[in-house]
Parts: sequence; C-alpha cells; structure tokens
Amino acid sequence: MIPRWPAPRGAAPRGEAGRRRHRGRARRGPRAAALRRSRHTAGAPSDARLAKEPARHDLTREQFYFVLPDRFANGDTRNDRGGLTGSRLATGYDPTDKGFYQGGDLKGLTQKLDYIKGLGTTAIWMAPIFRNQPVQGTGKDASAGYHGYWITDFTQVDPHFGTNKDLETLIDKAHDKGMKVFFDVITNHTADVVDYEEKSYGYLSKGAFPYLTKDGEPFDDTDYADGSRTFPRVDGGSFPRTPVVPDAKKRVKVPSWLNDPDMYHNRGDSTFAGESSEHGDFSGLDDLWTERPEVVDGMEKIYQRWVRDFDIDGFRIDTVKHVNMEFWTQWATALDTYAARKGRDDFFMFGEVYSADTDVTALYVTEGRLDATLDFPFQEAARQYASQGGSARKLASVFGDDYKYATDKANAYEQVTFLGNHDMGRIGTFLTQDNPEASDAELLKKDMLANELMFLSRGNPVVYYGDEQGFTGAGGDKDARQTLFASRTADYLDDDLIGTDRTHAEDGYDTKSPLYRQISALAKLRTAHPALTDGIQQERYAADGAGVYAFSRTGTGKDTTEYVVAFNNSGETRKATFATGSARMTFKGLHGTDASVTSDADKRITVTVPAGSAIVLKASGPLAEPAAKPTVTLKAPEAGATGTVEVTADVEGGQLNRVVFAAQTGSGAWRTLGSADHAPTRSPTPSARTSPPVPPCATRPS
Repeated sequence: MIPRWPAPRGAAPRGEAGRRRHRGRARRGPRAAALRRSRHTAGAPSDARLAKEPARHDLTREQFYFVLPDRFANGDTRNDRGGLTGSRLATGYDPTDKGFYQGGDLKGLTQKLDYIKGLGTTAIWMAPIFRNQPVQGTGKDASAGYHGYWITDFTQVDPHFGTNKDLETLIDKAHDKGMKVFFDVITNHTADVVDYEEKSYGYLSKGAFPYLTKDGEPFDDTDYADGSRTFPRVDGGSFPRTPVVPDAKKRVKVPSWLNDPDMYHNRGDSTFAGESSEHGDFSGLDDLWTERPEVVDGMEKIYQRWVRDFDIDGFRIDTVKHVNMEFWTQWATALDTYAARKGRDDFFMFGEVYSADTDVTALYVTEGRLDATLDFPFQEAARQYASQGGSARKLASVFGDDYKYATDKANAYEQVTFLGNHDMGRIGTFLTQDNPEASDAELLKKDMLANELMFLSRGNPVVYYGDEQGFTGAGGDKDARQTLFASRTADYLDDDLIGTDRTHAEDGYDTKSPLYRQISALAKLRTAHPALTDGIQQERYAADGAGVYAFSRTGTGKDTTEYVVAFNNSGETRKATFATGSARMTFKGLHGTDASVTSDADKRITVTVPAGSAIVLKASGPLAEPAAKPTVTLKAPEAGATGTVEVTADVEGGQLNRVVFAAQTGSGAWRTLGSADHAPTRSPTPSARTSPPVPPCATRPS
C-alpha cells in the first residue's frame, strides 16, 4: 500500500515496510486523534485549513479476497467434525451435502496464503469463524453452521475451523506477506435457541402488540434507542410472544448475558418489510433487542476484545439493514474510538446493506458512522452492463451519487465493490443465467469485462473465492458455496466452470487459469498506477444503450497524470468522442490497446474500444496549470431546514477542483463534513461552507 499522508512524528510510515511489531503483532501510528481534532474548531475554519483536509481517508487502495473457511482448504482433517461425535446431525460434517461442513479450516487457509497473495490480494475477508450451533432445522430442512452465521460463542473460534491459536497464526503469517485480515461479524442475531411458548412464529407488530414494562405499561422501544433515556424494566410478560429456552441450552451462549431471553425482540419471524425488518427474527434466528443499552454495550465489549487480543484490521458487518440506525451510530463510534486507543487508527468497518438504492446504503455511512458499505448499487449496475448488455447510464447514475457518502471520515472511494457473493450468487452464475446460449469463450470475455469494470473504477474490489477459477453454480446461498478443494457433493460436481475444462472433482488452485491470471494482471496495473485505485473519477461518456462507458482517473497528489478508462459491452467495436482534462495531450495505450490518441484544442479525444473489452490510456504529461482561478457559488438550504439536505457548490474555472464542506449548528463549533473532488460537488448535510477549490496537489495534508 502506498502511503497517502506523511506519517506523524514518532510514527512509522503506513504500509508493509512501516509496520512496527508490538507483542508479536503489527501496529500502526496514532494518526486518528490528530485528524479528529482537525475537524472541529470553535471559530469559522479558514479556507487554508479546509483545503488541508484529507482528500482520501483510510483504505481506498485495498483488494479483498472473500472466503468461507469451510469451503477453501482442508489443512487438518482431525477437526472436520469439530471435536463432536455421532451422526452428521450431531457433528454437522457431511462433505457429500452442500448444506453441511465440508472440512475447510484456518490451517488450510494459512497453507494457501501464497495462492491468495498471487491474485494481488491486500486484504482477506473471512466469513464468521466464531463457534456456531452445529446443526439447525429438522428433516429435509436440517443444515449445518458451516457458514458461521449461527453463533453461540462470540469468544472462541469454531472447533470445525481450528483454535484461537490457529487464528493468531493465520493473522501473523498474512501480515508477514503484506495482507490484512478482516472478520465477518454479527450484531443482529445469534443462533436459534429461544423458542416461543405459543409455538407460533408469525410476526406481531408493535402497534397491535406493544412492549410492556414490568408494571404492564406499554412503551415504544425506539424512544430509548439513542441511549439518552433509561430503558424501561421488562420481564417475560413484556413481549407479544412468550420466550422460552430449553433446559439443555440455557447456558449455551457466550458471553452469558446472551442467555437472557429479555435481550431479544421476541416478535416472531421477519417478513423483511416495514418494522419487522429490524424487529423480526431472521429465519428463526434470535433477533437481539439492539435498542437496549445492555445489548449495545455488550456487543461493543465482544468486538473490542477481538481488537484488543488479535491484530485484525477491520470488520465486515452482517445484516446491517436489519438493525436500528441508533445502534450503528453508537457501536461504530465506540469501536472506532477503542481501536484508535489501541493504536489501530486505520481500523476499517464496512457493512452489508442489501439494497441497490444509494439513498439507503449511504445512510449507514453518514448517519450510522460506518466507513463504507458493500456496494450493492454498483453490483447491480455492473451486472446489467457486463452480463446483460445494459445501458451505461445505470453505471453513470450510481457513480453520480458518490457525493452521498461524503463525511468527515469517509467518501465513496472507500466503498467495497463486488460482482457476486455467497448469498445472491456468483458473477459466473449471473453470466450463465443471463446468456444461456453463449459459448464458454463468450462467457469468459464477459467475465473479464466485469472484472475490468470493478478493478478500474473507484472503490475497493472484492474477489469472491472461486471466481478466479470461473465458478458458476445454480443460484445463491448453498449453490454459490462450492469447495476450492476437490468436492464430493453431487450438486457441485455438475457445475460448469468458465475458462477451463477442469471440474469440481479436482482441486482448484490453478494459478494459470485465465481468470486468475487476469485478476493478477489487473492488480499489478493498479499497483503500478495508483490513480487507477483511488484517483479522482470523472465521468466522460455514457452511451444510451449498449456501448461505451468512459471516465478519467487522475491522481490526488503531486502527480496529476490523467488516465482515460473506457469500456464497451456491445458485440462490435465502438468509437466515442469526449472531453479530457488537457488540450493537445497524447494519450498512450496502457491496457487493452497499443493505440495512441491526441486531444484537440477543445481537449476532446476519440477512442476506439473493441467489442466486449476495456482499454486504459495514459496521458503523456500532467494536467496543465489552470488558466483561471476557480470561483465557488454555494447553494445552501433554506433557513430553518431540518433533517438531511443537500448543499451544492457550483465551481467555475480552475482545473481539478475539490470543495470541502463545513457546518455550524447554532453557535456551536464548526465541523468539517466532507469533500467532493468531482461533479456533482454536493454534500448531504444540514449546512455548509466551502473553501476555494484548488488543484489536487495543493490539497494534500502537510
């Protein structure tokens, strides 16, 4: 990782070479406190101070590899049954059934780190590795907790995966190879242990069945969710359902407070709509009462322990949309503060907000205070463009909403982009479903176009394990969770693979497969040209229908070299003419083409993009100095506006202009709200002030 800021005095520079060792684990320099202090001031901030606000925040140059440990590599067959005995319904192990443990573990993951590193991976994200209820359900509905989302003990590694010591070894060896390690964590629910005395499970609304205090008085739990008021005392009679726990499971959860049924919503199964989305049980899983302060505090302490005792680099957070926003504001702030105190000032947390609507996903960054979300809006638009031959305008609209993620500690460049996952299905699945008549060669080309789109646009890309080997599958969930080692599961053995004649009956760690080699090459391209990772992204052209989509990527530091990136999802070569940042500048082919083009006096170029491909052109020199100083016209909200409003800054003149927004509530301290470095220059804030936008070389903190 290339440092983006000078290191504070006494601190090691960021990146692998700058890591210090503390008790055998890597630590970072304490930069966060200084940055937080810089974002609040009693007087109105000067233009010069605002211009020094960081243009980028932590982790905008990562490349994730997402893996389910059970499905990746089996390093120790002795833990296949998790230390349990009996049938598969007791141990959860049955490698012939896609719904049960297959045998993968942390030792296997550790043994294959070079394979992961060879893709250019900088960060490994693991599905939950905490101790799970081995099996849930009965009859044909029985399946195992191989995926990690049915937690009973939040303090221990599940024995099917190994031990806490195995985890420490994995983290240390990954760090030695320059890769970060991220945990998948859950705060929304635990394993299904709490039952209802009534043996009925339909959701009961708060309007019809309000919560009752211990004295029988109705109350609304959301009135207490922000922690500013004392939560009412409750007992077993306070709920619309009567919670009961079988004697054999009364003490199965760790920490012990999780065994109290009063810590759960107890309203029945969620319909995933309206109120039930946050208050209902997720397919029977015990839904935590996250409005309660005990739950907020308890979940803070659970994950603070992992930050304290293990040198992890961040969290991916599950089912974020199904937890009330007040919880995230408190929990994320507490974890950020705790990690910073432990020297982990770049601790990074991104949430699963399963929605393709940027108005929904962005709220969990601006209000929930997470660093980023999984970019479902990008995923949907990327699939439509690369797999379905859709219009580039959908992609343009997603990137056009990037301003919605701007805060004092985050921006859209931290968004975590992906093409498919373990829930919805793989990109290979979508390609085969969307193009049933396509040949393998045609599917491979579309797969490569999707990878180029993800790797060359803003955000931190995720490779879902197996996608680099062309895995497909019949759908999402269990059908998208094949083993990378030789499978014994019939449903996987008949899956096709894109770009290879290999089958799932063989190990799949092929570093010469076409998709593995392509991803590795794209990673090297990004590393060699950092502007392609988190450089300013400016839209240049978007065809109305199948055709060319183009944007520029320009560095935020002293090197203002412009890169032009263009895609073509049509079945024939297409040309497009559009503006760049420079007049009479030669742009040379860097990826996908050897051609060169030169911009005219009006800064326009014409590019030729082969069918189903992407090209990258690099300018032969930096951007010219601007002919005129920039001027800003601020469009602030009307006086008395409440809630979230947009503030827009129209900029004339200059070159690459970055606008920094700050606001004051009443006579309180001014607070920096975020910045925008490309059109539209907006901020989703209550009020704002802008600094004069300046070329990016002048915006770096010093």
